[in-house]
Amino acid sequence: MINAIIVDDEPYCTEALAILLQRYCPQVDLKGSYHSAGEALAAIRAQHPQLLFLDIEMPRMNGFELLEKIKDLSFELIFTTSYDQYAIKAIRFSALDYLLKPIDREELVRSVQKWRSAFSLRCRSR
Repeated sequence: MINAIIVDDEPYCTEALAILLQRYCPQVDLKGSYHSAGEALAAIRAQHPQLLFLDIEMPRMNGFELLEKIKDLSFELIFTTSYDQYAIKAIRFSALDYLLKPIDREELVRSVQKWRSAFSLRCRSR
């Protein structure tokens, strides 16, 4: 199982992503959904997810600001956003993928498969 967290300030988007994961990516164990970066920061530190689905544009603290507060990015990162202009910045944060909303289920499945490939490579290199 892949332990994952969703961070998105829009409850509808969080629910839609959770449903897609449940239906099409059963290997993802959703440990929580958070609607603010502040709530998510504490959860990430406590739960140590393997995969983070992260929105960028959020009030008070955006997704990039959240990542800057985490000293050890020990998880893979998939951005889920409505904005395509942040893709280059996402690459600088070593994002595994960048999904535009509304999230396409086939793209989501491919993203989760990328996680599995990256995890397998990491395990083999140890």
